[in-house]
Amino acid sequence: MRVLITGGAGFIGSHLADAYLQRGDEVFVLDDLSTGSIRNIEHLKEHPRFHYTIDAVQNQPLTAELIDQCDVVVHLAAAVGVKLIVESPVRTIETNVHGTEVVLSLANKKKKKVLIASTSEVYGLSTEVPFREDGNLVMGATTKGRWSYACSKAIDEFLALAYWRERKLPTVVVRLFNTVGPRQTGQYGMVIPTFVRQALAGRPITVYGDGKQTRCFGYVGDVVGALIKLLDHDKAVGEVFNIGSNEEISIVELANRVKELTRSDSEIVFVPYNEAYEEGFEDMPRRIPDTSKVNALVGFRPEMKLEGILRSVIDYQSGRPSSAND
Repeated sequence: MRVLITGGAGFIGSHLADAYLQRGDEVFVLDDLSTGSIRNIEHLKEHPRFHYTIDAVQNQPLTAELIDQCDVVVHLAAAVGVKLIVESPVRTIETNVHGTEVVLSLANKKKKKVLIASTSEVYGLSTEVPFREDGNLVMGATTKGRWSYACSKAIDEFLALAYWRERKLPTVVVRLFNTVGPRQTGQYGMVIPTFVRQALAGRPITVYGDGKQTRCFGYVGDVVGALIKLLDHDKAVGEVFNIGSNEEISIVELANRVKELTRSDSEIVFVPYNEAYEEGFEDMPRRIPDTSKVNALVGFRPEMKLEGILRSVIDYQSGRPSSAND
């Protein structure tokens, strides 16, 4: 199979490229390196079945050519990270909505199957945990820039599903929940790589808010495996799937676990949201996926536990081979 991965030099995209190449497929990557990194795909450059192009999805002639060459498209290119989203809302909305519009429109000409990566952020302020794919999405006020990302990704979902219903373009939508592992950067507010970097440097570990908010962290290898299985499965078309872990942990407990595993003397410091992001910033108290739907269709069960995930990130940031599977 020939696979196009937009955002393929990013954290998840590069791991997906690894997995497809290992399976024997041919991989084409398109990335403008705005949040991805050439370092993530450096080890693939000499691979005979790997091709990469440094450009934006919005370059329509180029993207059209790449889509024509491939059998399926995995659209991962997007604005990522709470920090970037709060600081650059225009870029967030334009990148997410227009980029997805371009990919779907071009894929539709040859009816190439497209997987659209969405996010758990679309559940917004919903308190109906664990979140189900058919549950209500509860957005915050438009005056709160934080929700621009959630809204833009929800529009991506609506558009992808509309292309399937109206134009019979085979599309699959996945909502990713806090995917973590080697190669992820804390540059845009990703909590685990940020905590690990702070702990290894002996700097204060900064917990935003009161730290009581809880999250579930899925290992990138598990997530990538689910993406591939969903793309291979005909019954995934026209559907939305949560992908993530069900192992819930509070952010302050996470900070303590990182401190313990790195044997760090770092102090844990609490930073109010309005200092970290913006005045009136709103956050979800809990974010837990119901993964029964993806489990029923392709047998997805997260295998890597949180401690293994943390060790893999610590090893990566320490420059050591990963011990996560030991």
